[in-house]
Amino acid sequence: MKKKRMLTGDRPTGPLHLGHYVGSLANRVKLQDDYETFILIADAQALTDHFEHPEILLKNIREVTLDYLSVGIDPEKSTIFVQSQVPEIAELAVIYLNLVTVARLQRNPTVKDEMKQKGFESNLPAGFLVYPVHQAADITAFQADLVPVGKDQLPMIEQTNEIVRRFNTLYKKVLTEPEGLVGAFARLPGTDGQNKMSKSIGNTIYLSDNAASLEKKVMGMYTDPTRLRATDPGHVEGNPVFTYHEAFNPDKEEVADLKDRYRKGKVGDVEVKKKLIVALNTFLAPIRARRAAYAACEKKIDEILIAGTERARKVAKETMTQVRNAMQIDYPF
Repeated sequence: MKKKRMLTGDRPTGPLHLGHYVGSLANRVKLQDDYETFILIADAQALTDHFEHPEILLKNIREVTLDYLSVGIDPEKSTIFVQSQVPEIAELAVIYLNLVTVARLQRNPTVKDEMKQKGFESNLPAGFLVYPVHQAADITAFQADLVPVGKDQLPMIEQTNEIVRRFNTLYKKVLTEPEGLVGAFARLPGTDGQNKMSKSIGNTIYLSDNAASLEKKVMGMYTDPTRLRATDPGHVEGNPVFTYHEAFNPDKEEVADLKDRYRKGKVGDVEVKKKLIVALNTFLAPIRARRAAYAACEKKIDEILIAGTERARKVAKETMTQVRNAMQIDYPF
């Protein structure tokens, strides 16, 4: 029986972090045996906010690929490819631009949030506004059934399905409506406790952080601002240190004990954080080992990307043929 397809990816704007892992990467690793998996490195979309310095993209592409491989994405099971090297995606995006209005794009909650975060309100690049259309092209070029995403990306799946239904109604039922899959932790808070983990805010713990960097970040984490002394009863709910324990500490009895003692004022923040450091270093140890092995051979990274992109383009060409046929623009010349 033919496997269903899964498509997911990231913009190469810097290293990936623990929020990416719980939001999407963990599902990619878990499902790559069950789905025909395509993982896209969205370099063209990264230009929407890095257009002044495109020279950084090559380094970032390789770093993101290292992050993928280090968490356990297997290039023999998953097709890792570079978006801009599959021109059929851009061709689809041009077609889809006629199937969505500017007003609809401006209402997209994800776009609105990122516009505010990046300060684009008064000087919005057109490329940034239409990147949900480009994402729809990414997904449908591979006729994906499933798209692992963070919770904040669900509006993109909704917009993709609107475009798919519009196309299938106007022309012919060719495109697949994808389903979004959110990770076990819909949103991992940043180390500041106030926002989701974000590279632009600087409240992240990266998958590539070494033990010293990790310890510094954890020891500086926001906890319970109402708790002045270790003997004061503390709040566990909304406390990011405990959220991280829940996500990454496999010793559930230890976590339950820490919570109980914290609520009763019988354990200090330092002890709770030190146990989190142990849990995170244990989690990251195999990731660091795989990363070091792949990083030792940059040529291998490029070979994986070349092979993956060739495979991805073949599949996208098949979709583009179906789209042109449905629209009756498969010209004989």
